[in-house]
Amino acid sequence: MLLRDGLLPYLTVPMSIRDPDDFHIVAQPAEGISLQQPVLRTDVAGMPLEWIDYREAARLYHQQQIAYTCGTPIFRLYGGTNAVTGERTVLEVNSIVATVGQSGNPGHLRQDYVPPLNNQTLFRRDAFLCLYCGQRFASRDLSRDHVRPFSQGGRDVWTNVVTACRRCNNFKAWRTPEQAKMQLLAVPFTPTYAEYIFLKGRRVLIDQMEYLLAHFPRSSPLHGRIRQLMS
Repeated sequence: MLLRDGLLPYLTVPMSIRDPDDFHIVAQPAEGISLQQPVLRTDVAGMPLEWIDYREAARLYHQQQIAYTCGTPIFRLYGGTNAVTGERTVLEVNSIVATVGQSGNPGHLRQDYVPPLNNQTLFRRDAFLCLYCGQRFASRDLSRDHVRPFSQGGRDVWTNVVTACRRCNNFKAWRTPEQAKMQLLAVPFTPTYAEYIFLKGRRVLIDQMEYLLAHFPRSSPLHGRIRQLMS
């Protein structure tokens, strides 16, 4: 994202919305930023919590729930006009916002927390690669393979599932990789909550990547991939 004279260049085409208090807002995203770009919300201690849109960010600002911000401004929100001063309310929303109150991060509150398993986050964990043939595929051509099949006592858990193309999955069938004489290219792992937040993000900005990366375990297999994306 480019800076011009220290300020972010904003698009000139706004989109009008109404917030919960019927307060008219016009949102102008920074150049190169989509209105669908999510904002990373953290607790006051800086632990990642979730992705929110600019409407939710505006509501949190309006309710004075924002403790501090990080990253770069990505939205400029224009509110109502002050009847006394004639000035219009302007609010800049950063890519990362920390909110007050108790942490809602289950990974921080519970040591045994395991993120929910679903195909989209699984495919992102494995970088949309078939972990048998090593080729990259679109989501529609991928499937969830159980390394140890149900018929042999396998379970539907992060450490027993990998991304596989349909051809490899069909060939492996009810067998283990050893029985099918197929090499597993990576060891499946359970993401931490911070890793799970990253995997859920559809549009992750560089500063958001850097922030989340700082909360990953040093042994995280995602380190190399993110550093490659950032380079």
